[in-house]
Amino acid sequence: MAEQALPALPAPEGRAAVLPAGSAVTALLPTAADGVELVARFFRALGDPARLRLLEFLLATEHTVSECVQHIGLSQGRVSVHLACLADCGYVQVRRAGRFAWYKVADPRVADLIVLARSLAADNAAALAECVRIPPDPSAEQAARP
Repeated sequence: MAEQALPALPAPEGRAAVLPAGSAVTALLPTAADGVELVARFFRALGDPARLRLLEFLLATEHTVSECVQHIGLSQGRVSVHLACLADCGYVQVRRAGRFAWYKVADPRVADLIVLARSLAADNAAALAECVRIPPDPSAEQAARP
């Protein structure tokens, strides 16, 4: 049986569209295990609050590492590590000019992703606050391991 794409549904103001029950759904994730792992890595790169704050800061215009440090209040070393992660994963681009490195968001769809994520998180704030299966901080998960 051939898969069908779902028709576009209008979403209520500030809410995500809901798919009709029993609809034939085109797979949104890759069917190969390595394809799903790639998508999971895509989200893991966004799993740190500092990286999300950096991305949001870089949406409007490019900034230097020093400006990023001042904005999020972490050490220059930590900010550089987060920016390198975002650059390695393709979320930001770096432009070098003399002694300075200027960072900007590499793809305008990142803004859409952040807006959608904020909307979904707001709509599910109570459930997210009560979630006990995901630690509040990725470093807390590593500290809890034996």
